[in-house]
Amino acid sequence: MIERVLFLELRKHLTQKEISFIAGPRQAGKTTLMFLLKGYLDKKGEKTLFLNLDIETDKEYFVSQEALIKKIELELGKAKGFVFIDEIQRKQDAGLFLKGIYDMNLPYKFIVSGSGSVELKEKIHESLAGRKRIFELSTLSFEEFINFKTQYKYKDKLTEFFIIEKAKTELLLEEYLNFGGYPRVVLGEELAEKQRLIGEIYQSYIERDISYLLRVNKTEAFSSLVKLISAQTGNMANFSELSSTLGISAKTVKDYLWYMEKTFIIQRINPYFRNIRKEIVKSCVYYFYDLGLRNFAIGEFGRLKDKGFVFQNLICNLLREKLKDTSAKICFWRTKDKAEVDFVVDVGKEIIPVEVKYKKMASIEIKRSLRSFIEKYAPQKAFVVNLSLEAEANFRGTKIHIIPFYKIASAVEQ
Repeated sequence: MIERVLFLELRKHLTQKEISFIAGPRQAGKTTLMFLLKGYLDKKGEKTLFLNLDIETDKEYFVSQEALIKKIELELGKAKGFVFIDEIQRKQDAGLFLKGIYDMNLPYKFIVSGSGSVELKEKIHESLAGRKRIFELSTLSFEEFINFKTQYKYKDKLTEFFIIEKAKTELLLEEYLNFGGYPRVVLGEELAEKQRLIGEIYQSYIERDISYLLRVNKTEAFSSLVKLISAQTGNMANFSELSSTLGISAKTVKDYLWYMEKTFIIQRINPYFRNIRKEIVKSCVYYFYDLGLRNFAIGEFGRLKDKGFVFQNLICNLLREKLKDTSAKICFWRTKDKAEVDFVVDVGKEIIPVEVKYKKMASIEIKRSLRSFIEKYAPQKAFVVNLSLEAEANFRGTKIHIIPFYKIASAVEQ
């Protein structure tokens, strides 16, 4: 069994009245996580009920609020109990449906999950304001992947493992960069099996989630856009160019990208700027939530060619995971003079530039672009992330930390 960090957070929230809402991409492990929570409650002697809207026989209980309440009372009685509802996005107007039940002040705690969708991210969010807490479950993080692969022997001392076991760390990093973190893919043993599994996940996403959201069966243009964005990971998106290539309007391109964001496939990184005339402010950069899905879309699953941008994507994910519960924003910086910094972490009072290098740095290197950013904004600190070197340098009063990739998450929060 792969341990998920979110399990403990959800377990703590079981005592709260508000709805525990698990959102995330298809097959990230939401159903498994809910069954683990149910098992935990069952062992404690609590009454539980599990319903899944992907199962035809369960759908009949959701034709009305009254029908669902009658089913719950039949199974749990009228005393305290825990109700699990999986794939809630299949319910029309799910947010209003749940709001009505919640406001009846029944003695039941609801744990609800669903694949990312417009309904989940927008309508449900608005309808359940003040009545729910959203827990986002992505595919396995690098930390969860490493812990599973090392059989949890180094769970509380991963940094020491990375420092001492350099060869193993390198092999595990390569595996994660190639295959990503979908649980089924991680559990697959042979390359052919992993390829089959990621293919099924991709097709399921396109044929079920996207066909459902777009209300169309023809999803060729959408699928082609996923492939184009995967080829441009870490580069600025040109909407006009994408529109021309796909033969669809720029508005449709933007709409499709928005759907991709809302279904936890890609994340948008906006530019950091203060001088509109000199810095690029309109374009954005996209990164993938899961590296394996990105690689599959571009035809490089298990056989990566250029690992640089995928490594950059990994650093983006590590930053996002660490900063998700804060007000910090992750941006990028580009100027019309072609100076660029991969990431700028904007925490309000402080900005932190982060430059990413997919190589084993042998000595301190401070490139022109990072120097330009420091000269312009005078940040207190900056980071250069690489595969192995750890060192420090100073430039114009800014302390520059050269650190191995596995230290970036803890470094930015200090």
